[in-house]
Amino acid sequence: MRIAMIGTGYVGLVSGACFSEFGVDVVCVDKDASKIEGLHQNRMPIYEPGLDQLVADNVKAGRLSFTTDLKAAVKGADAVFIAVGTPSRRGDGHADLSYVYAAAKEIAESIDGYTVVVTKSTVPVGTGREVERIIKETRPDADFDVVSNPEFLREGSAINDFMRPDRVVIGAESERSRAVMKQLYRVLYLIETPIVFTSLETSELIKYAANTFLAAKITFINEIADLCEAVGADVHDVAKGIGLDGRIGKKFLHPGPGYGGSCFPKDTLALVRTARDKGAPLRIIETVVSINDERKRRMADKIIAACGGSVKGKTIAVLGLTFKPNTDDMRDSRSLEIVPALQAAGAKIQAFDPEGMNEAKHMLKDITFCEGAYETLEGADALAVLTEWNEFRALNMSRVKAALSAPIVVDLRNIWSPEEMAAEGFQYTSIGRPSSPRA
Repeated sequence: MRIAMIGTGYVGLVSGACFSEFGVDVVCVDKDASKIEGLHQNRMPIYEPGLDQLVADNVKAGRLSFTTDLKAAVKGADAVFIAVGTPSRRGDGHADLSYVYAAAKEIAESIDGYTVVVTKSTVPVGTGREVERIIKETRPDADFDVVSNPEFLREGSAINDFMRPDRVVIGAESERSRAVMKQLYRVLYLIETPIVFTSLETSELIKYAANTFLAAKITFINEIADLCEAVGADVHDVAKGIGLDGRIGKKFLHPGPGYGGSCFPKDTLALVRTARDKGAPLRIIETVVSINDERKRRMADKIIAACGGSVKGKTIAVLGLTFKPNTDDMRDSRSLEIVPALQAAGAKIQAFDPEGMNEAKHMLKDITFCEGAYETLEGADALAVLTEWNEFRALNMSRVKAALSAPIVVDLRNIWSPEEMAAEGFQYTSIGRPSSPRA
């Protein structure tokens, strides 16, 4: 089989590389010539563990290629995937579908024979029908079907998520399109992966419902963490106690500074807007969005409080800038709210992130970016952990204490033990657990 993947961002590049690993011939298309040139030289535009090797292996095998020529890529393809960005639209929170619709028009102009056009991008309910309308209007003679095939990839473990998914969701309404999609995912059929076939609208809604449910679960445990701090309970024990209930499950019950990244913020907002437009408002998700926005602001206040109520003239060492570990993605990272709030309160910031520094330099100003964790700590009046990179967990706490001007640590990811930090002489503040006494 042969497919074209329109867009070489996170979803398009990972999906294209993984399909080629399944034995499919894949051509990835992007308008950005510099990105395509970089991919020809095996330079990845994103950081995802194992992606560079996967791409190199399949390029070498002749199953994966890259081009800026959409027409040539689409011609003769069994399926064409739309995997372009759908950011939140400024002003109203709706998903910006301009890239999706532009891709649909270009695809229509290039279709050659029966083609399955697949929306892989996260899109609101009704987008598939509009893509279908655009193609029919552009090419009345086109022989095609539109299919929805949402992605469920976690940054940092996306390759494994694609190769061994919990399920594959496919919104396909003709036997021909279902047959093409079954062949594409034949490898997963062989390992008995659940394949859920639905209508277009149902498939589109499944993606949003999944992400908003997980966002609600994160928000729930964050609110429980606040209550734990107020009553002297331990949120991790609470999470374990409820997570062992099979109806609840233990995943996404880790407290922190709120959800961020490329999916949850925009998807929750987009679903809220869609629901309002359809006259079926989602009050729970509206509350989740509001609570999460407020939490970002409160985390800066938590750091300031740990520093005695003021950070004016003080230097804060920040470890971790990306929204989660094992990615260089800064989209909707908590650091983009917390760091400026600390600066507005008069703090100086010196920071380090293992993979996100290049992106962070475009988004955060007047910061001293350091080469490593220990260098970041030198002379700082307090340490704030914003992202739970594994290398931070293994820091030598004696060196940490010696580097800091004051033994103040605010751990927004709970990577260390309160008891051990107290024994080391730190004034330690975490999320949903009793703080250690002032050192």
